Amino acid sequence: MSLHGRVSRLAVLVLAAESVAAQGLIQNTAGRPYTDLGGEWAVIVDPFETGYYSHRFEEKADGYFRNARPADPSDLVEYDFATSPRLMVPGDWNSQRQDLFFYEGTVWYQRDFQLAKDDSRHYVLHFGAANYEAIVYVNGIRVGEHEGGFTPFQFEISEQLRDGENFVVVKVDNRRERDHVPTVNTDWWNYGGLTRPVRLLELDRFFVADYAVQLDVDGDASVTGWIRAGGDRTAAPAAARLLIPELGIAADVQLDASGYGEFRIQADPERWSPWSPKLYDVVVVYGKDRVQDRIGFRTIRRRGEDLLLNGQSIYLRGISVHEEAPAREGRAWSEADARQTLEWARELNCNFVRLAHYPHNEAMLRMADEMGLLVWSEIPVYWTIQFENPAVYANAERQLVEMVARDRNRASIILWSVANETPDHEARNEFLGRLVEKARTLDPGRLVTAALDTHTNRDGVRVIDDPLARAVDVIGINSYCGWYGDTPENCAEYEWRSEHGKPVIVSEFGAGALHGNYGSSRARWTEEYQARVYEHNITMLENMPFVRGTTPWILRDFRSPRRPLPGIQDYWNRKGLLSEQGERKQAWYLLKHFYDGLSRRQIEEQDQP
Repeated sequence: MSLHGRVSRLAVLVLAAESVAAQGLIQNTAGRPYTDLGGEWAVIVDPFETGYYSHRFEEKADGYFRNARPADPSDLVEYDFATSPRLMVPGDWNSQRQDLFFYEGTVWYQRDFQLAKDDSRHYVLHFGAANYEAIVYVNGIRVGEHEGGFTPFQFEISEQLRDGENFVVVKVDNRRERDHVPTVNTDWWNYGGLTRPVRLLELDRFFVADYAVQLDVDGDASVTGWIRAGGDRTAAPAAARLLIPELGIAADVQLDASGYGEFRIQADPERWSPWSPKLYDVVVVYGKDRVQDRIGFRTIRRRGEDLLLNGQSIYLRGISVHEEAPAREGRAWSEADARQTLEWARELNCNFVRLAHYPHNEAMLRMADEMGLLVWSEIPVYWTIQFENPAVYANAERQLVEMVARDRNRASIILWSVANETPDHEARNEFLGRLVEKARTLDPGRLVTAALDTHTNRDGVRVIDDPLARAVDVIGINSYCGWYGDTPENCAEYEWRSEHGKPVIVSEFGAGALHGNYGSSRARWTEEYQARVYEHNITMLENMPFVRGTTPWILRDFRSPRRPLPGIQDYWNRKGLLSEQGERKQAWYLLKHFYDGLSRRQIEEQDQP
């Protein structure tokens, strides 16, 4: 076995171990038998944490609001979920109730459900996400907790469930704290609640827990990966079966005593790409359990300053995106939300989206697979988190592990990002350097990046000298020339230098404009001013030979408490090319024209012998 083969095998083994560390996350929950626990949930808004601390004693009571009911008329119970208001799940509380628009704190969620319990099955309560901290009780029993607002978590609850009537209570707290990831300062709305689907998975005694299926990382004609079985290990089947009918694959995968097994199968699938987003039906069978997925096969590498998708040079014509719902206010979560957002990106002639500044919902990644949009996926290590705090590092690493565990089978993702706009100092460099290495260990088949905003102006030349540039595979640069500094015309004259010999993505540039606010191109907040910034930044991009892509900031206006300017912002960040209503600003057409030209040039280059 080659050294690279040994390294790849080690990475696969570590990834399997990390999947267990990520609470044994179940892969592809929508493809399993489940009960949808979406819909109306009863809620109690609890700014004083009354439900978590005893109303009689100043000590932790571990959940007073656990759906208690008076057993006798003389009993004192000072809450009642049955008569409490309702909120929709999935959903955030900020956009559903005006009185909760700015609210940060605890809301208790409660839902009743019926279950015909089968004692031979495993029941797993799975949350797509809850922002930010969640404590979960089933039938009054605490089953676990989770920190982090954008990654999935789950709990085995077979022992807590009853045949017939059941209930679940979730304490969700979205308060910002200095030792959180992200920390107290962000530039997006802190939507609280059960913001993604909640499912009660009903799994067989032996079941497929997790799997990775991909093209060999070297691009060889083989499909590689692993399968991890869950459930009882006594009398468990010795092998799982992998089926990819269109490739003629029907192979048994031998599992070890822990339920883990690797495979390498000769095959030469059609490569997934933006111009041909081919997906294959992939089926994993274990015992009576059968899980079906749609998976694409492709490679991504860097060669010097170039990016190679399936061995071909590619320029990433991108746009940054926040998880803001396109047809309503609030957090996006659905397939319809994802399709509309990515359709706008395709209309711009994008082949790439940066999903900022946190892992987006799973529907977005699956839709990107289907529609052929390459993806930058990021954890919310943002601005000035506590880089010196070991607990904060552990939190950030766990969110990275959970992001990769959920989305490793999505062909659209080519970049894992570990940070955005973080200050250059020793503790930060060590923290992020460790995350970069962790990402490579978790997934050797993708590249690692971070968005940097530190560079040095040396005699009029902007030099990319952030130490983190040495650690990542692809360098991201955020530069707001013409908005936060210099005039737009200065941008066209910028000279940039990179001595790292790596691809660079200009991960942010842009300016704010209120849709329909027309006037002088020298007046802030006008569409003309925003277009002027785009015009000269595009010239800057054309003068940067090492740039292999860009993701301007941002596709659509989004909610932000940092943006209060009356009559202009009104708590919206106005840097979108689209208004919050999806209306196009002038800069939209400038970027589309630029991308149309890049697309034509790439097609012409590929057609040359």
